[in-house]
Amino acid sequence: MSGYPGIRASDEDRSRNATALGEHYAAGRLTLEEFQERLDKVYAATTLDELDRLMTDLPGTDLGRVPERRAPGPVQVPAGGSALAWQSARRFWLTISIVAFVIWLLGGASGGPWFLWAAVPLGLLMLLRWIAGGPRHNRRG
Repeated sequence: MSGYPGIRASDEDRSRNATALGEHYAAGRLTLEEFQERLDKVYAATTLDELDRLMTDLPGTDLGRVPERRAPGPVQVPAGGSALAWQSARRFWLTISIVAFVIWLLGGASGGPWFLWAAVPLGLLMLLRWIAGGPRHNRRG
């Protein structure tokens, strides 16, 4: 309880409680119907006591620390590319090369080493990108 009966709730108070209810719903503490009902009551609440009553049977959280949900933005990669990105690219190249080689072997290893047409150009492309210092993106504002 807030300890201040009758203190009017702000839009920010309602928003924090709505976010906390969303977290409790995501954790499985509320059904969809309970969540929607409480959410309607949160936005209709005028005092802090009304907001507190909607949360009494839920585990306490510090509503000031509930993280805001943001839409994911573009991934920022350093100019030279990250070590993880290059490691992933090498794994991708190795996987494609091995799969092509295995298909070639299962096909009787006939018709020449066609699997190299996949592995070599892809490997050269990766090598050129590495020499050039990683991916370059045009940024349009």
